[in-house]
Amino acid sequence: MDSKGASAVEFALVLPVLIAILLGIVELGFLFNQQISLTQAAREGARAYAIHHGEVGFDLTDAVQLAAPSVAGVTASPSQTAGACTDGSTIVVVASVPYKSLSGWFDFLIDRDTLWGQGAMRCGG
Repeated sequence: MDSKGASAVEFALVLPVLIAILLGIVELGFLFNQQISLTQAAREGARAYAIHHGEVGFDLTDAVQLAAPSVAGVTASPSQTAGACTDGSTIVVVASVPYKSLSGWFDFLIDRDTLWGQGAMRCGG
């Protein structure tokens, strides 16, 4: 028997599987990076809101977006209005962003289209 092309055929069969695994690892890493960044940004937004909520010109979404520069299009909302954030009470900030994968190949495996992070902080600093 002649086996000159056997290794090329085996390589051609295994290569798509290896590439799919590699792309899956990259996509999962990207998803986790965005999730961690968004959660950290929500915590920073809650901290900024707890300290600066009464100041003129303070924008919660801007504070959250500055805390997560690698995640574009972040929206943030507080659990209370600025007047209800009294010393000793807790403010919860929820930051969210629409999730867009890098390649789009594994979108059927991810069961959500929006990532969100939550951060809590005591009002008054």
